[in-house]
Amino acid sequence: MPALAVRNFCIIAHIDHGKSTLADRFLELTHTLTTKEMQAQVLDDMDLERERGITIKAHPIRMVYRHTDGQDYVFNLIDTPGHVDFTYEVSRSLAACEGALLLVDAAQGVEAQTVSNAYLAIENDLQLIPVINKADLPNARIDDVKTQIVDLVGCDESDILITSAKTGQGVENILAAIVERIPPPGGNPDSKTRALVFDSTYDSFRGAIAYVRVVDGYLEKGMNAEFFAHDRRYEVDEIGTFRMKRHPAKRLSAGDVGYVISGIKDVAYLKVGDTLTTTQSRAEEPLPGYKPIKPMVFTGLYPVSSEDYEPLRSSLDKLRLNDASLSYVPETSSALGFGFRCGFLGLLHMEIVQERLEREFDLNLITTSPNVEYEVIIDDGEVVIVDSPADMPHPGAVHQIKEPYVAAEIITPPEYLGNIMKLCQDKRGSYQNTHYLSPTKVQLRYELPLAEVIYDFFDRLKSVSRGYASYDYEFIGHRPGDLKKLDIMIAGEVVDALSSVIHKDHAHAHGRALCKKLKEVIHRQQFEVAIQAAIGNRIIARESVRPLRKNVTAKCYGGDITRKRKLLERQKEGKKRMKQLGRVEIPQEAFLSIMEVGHGD
Repeated sequence: MPALAVRNFCIIAHIDHGKSTLADRFLELTHTLTTKEMQAQVLDDMDLERERGITIKAHPIRMVYRHTDGQDYVFNLIDTPGHVDFTYEVSRSLAACEGALLLVDAAQGVEAQTVSNAYLAIENDLQLIPVINKADLPNARIDDVKTQIVDLVGCDESDILITSAKTGQGVENILAAIVERIPPPGGNPDSKTRALVFDSTYDSFRGAIAYVRVVDGYLEKGMNAEFFAHDRRYEVDEIGTFRMKRHPAKRLSAGDVGYVISGIKDVAYLKVGDTLTTTQSRAEEPLPGYKPIKPMVFTGLYPVSSEDYEPLRSSLDKLRLNDASLSYVPETSSALGFGFRCGFLGLLHMEIVQERLEREFDLNLITTSPNVEYEVIIDDGEVVIVDSPADMPHPGAVHQIKEPYVAAEIITPPEYLGNIMKLCQDKRGSYQNTHYLSPTKVQLRYELPLAEVIYDFFDRLKSVSRGYASYDYEFIGHRPGDLKKLDIMIAGEVVDALSSVIHKDHAHAHGRALCKKLKEVIHRQQFEVAIQAAIGNRIIARESVRPLRKNVTAKCYGGDITRKRKLLERQKEGKKRMKQLGRVEIPQEAFLSIMEVGHGD
């Protein structure tokens, strides 16, 4: 198929605005799948995606569409996620496309992630086709939503398409608009080979599989693949395109989207964002790739059984190939043994990765409290990057601690504005501005410490707005804060996995709440267990787990009272020795409990 008849595009939208359903209608109308093969959200092939009703991974698929002019066109569609934690998946998809469908719910209107994704597409010079979905809903506000879209992207109202992905109304018009409005891919099929690796996956039998967008030149089986990230060469075993499964092809030319299998067994040698070229037609310069992603949230992942350490390492290697935004380094904890310090884009991303490790690789894991990355300035002026409270320098040596801040954009109906502003103030937010998108939509901007956002901000935002508010955030740098390291001591020993870095104003309340929560989950021992929260050497909160007590006087039937006293004194001495020598086994629930106690609670 000539490049002029190829269209590479993606669908971008806020979560639950109907991306996957619209993709289903495209597959039906282009006869890519038979009626027997069709199912709801067919591109969401992961169990987790189906259970949660969200898209986690970007899914490429190739369709052939016959236009009204009688010509066949090849559509390469990449269905993208909508949640803020998976923005990196969206950015990688945009790099492989020339156009994007901006999908907006007719009832919900423009949401925070709609704005964020629209700006991402504009930065990538993509041709935007605005589409209003769910037009069949009784509460659809099409005229109001049109005004919001015009305000957002500056298009004419006549450019906006109306559809209902559920019923199929207007979907044919979108397919025609893709042909007419999205430009064919550029690139020269006769120049040196350059292909952008925009995603990858791992196959137990074939090794690492690269998902590529060929920009210049071509790829064929038998060529020697080279990568700019390292100097290794691999013979190309198979190339092909994406239907529902991999479909082998003879050649991938400039403008095509497909996959390359070249027997790469070590997953570290296939990097997303790298440029693939060939020995036969070697390019001198790599493609201008996208920047490596910067993790926002860090947590420790530890196997429950120490024998699972190597399987966990291997599983993280394979998962990282499929999820380039995951980062990890080995670490050791006195309480939990050997594990990994992992970096994620947000709490949902963390939750999804943990669940995928447990399901897909049959691992049983313990997760420590999530933290952000701090810049710690030592008294001698040295700057130390700390992403784990256990690595925080001694308070006496610290001159200043800087914490990461984000610019948060919240879109809400006006009646919830007061509640949301109070929530942001409670989270140490700094008000920026308010912008009315329409009489029923307000855009609110705040600058917030990331540490306050990652815990329960999203849940509380949904609670105070009755589920109507949406938000998106962007990292804007580190700023000084009055922060302290909060240690948790159990039976006199500091448990590094339960430590956290917290603002001084919230430290006492957080320490008390955490001690109370731990008291509920730590099992009673033969001796009293003290649970203490401390800042430096100062104890700020304490709870005690009462000891189990054996009735040692049960065998005494009458007689002198001194016999009972002697038995009780002996028991008291034994408990004193146990308190000095006894160790407390900390259950997994203790590490989960810190997640339930948000900063400032």
